[in-house]
Amino acid sequence: MSPSAPPLEARMAELTGRHVPFVKATVVRARRPASARPGDTALVLADGRVEGFVGGACAEATVRVQALRTLRSGESLLLRISPEETADGTGEPVVEEGAVSVANPCLSGGELEIFLEPLRPVPRVVVLGESPIARALAAFGPVLGYEITEAAGADGITPEELAGSQALVIASHGRGEEPVLVSAVRAGVPYIGLVASPRRGAAVLDALPLGAEDRARIHTPAGLWIGARTPGEIAVSILAEVIQAVRGRSAEVEVEAEVEAPPETPGTGSVTAVDPVCGMTVSVVDSTPYDEGGDERRWFCCAGCRAAYEKDPARYAKADAS
Repeated sequence: MSPSAPPLEARMAELTGRHVPFVKATVVRARRPASARPGDTALVLADGRVEGFVGGACAEATVRVQALRTLRSGESLLLRISPEETADGTGEPVVEEGAVSVANPCLSGGELEIFLEPLRPVPRVVVLGESPIARALAAFGPVLGYEITEAAGADGITPEELAGSQALVIASHGRGEEPVLVSAVRAGVPYIGLVASPRRGAAVLDALPLGAEDRARIHTPAGLWIGARTPGEIAVSILAEVIQAVRGRSAEVEVEAEVEAPPETPGTGSVTAVDPVCGMTVSVVDSTPYDEGGDERRWFCCAGCRAAYEKDPARYAKADAS
């Protein structure tokens, strides 16, 4: 077992407890010369940070790109990295069922096979209220695999709970609604639902110290229109809307264009760029080497490629333009 395994196991437990998504990358095969060995492990976080070791800078750049894609899709993947051209001769990744082969020209000659396992937290839904609808939500949520946190009053919802939650549903019939709604909006909770009649719901929204765009993020009356009447039926309609918001949001994030990002793009790893020196696809994150020469920023898989570019930019102008 890799010497880094014990601290990484503790780190995994910490991330899981905080509902933080990450990818566990484990080397399952290595052909020399390669700096990584079978059993070496790293964790790839959603912002592109890599903790642990699965190879040098160039291998790590490829792992980061593919790991972030598995984090968005939720599907495990066997990643094969080789310095040689892929079987189809195009240089593009070859995708098979459950595996992808990537040509990494920066490798020293070895090959790596790395298993990427996305570990995404169980969706957490915070429910405020003790009404029949709230009780029905608490009963039905676990059937869907959701973690339901019941909060009897506004004081029972902490900022930490909201920050790690995918949804907040308020079914308290007018008790402690406004401060929790404001806190949820400011915490960026993906789905916020208020159980209320259209008239009362509109009045609550109008009274909130929020802008129109923020108020529009609150669903009221909560739930999809399915003709629900009983508390159980209303709870089902609300959970259906939560599913639509949570899963639909994940699907939107999966759609990514491999385009050059502007300098102000946040380092979330959802944007990729092509290294003009070696042709590798790299994730644009805070740690990605870049050059700001000329009128645009260029990203690189490692400091070596950046140094080569800065030494002779004209040599790579054609690849850079493409």
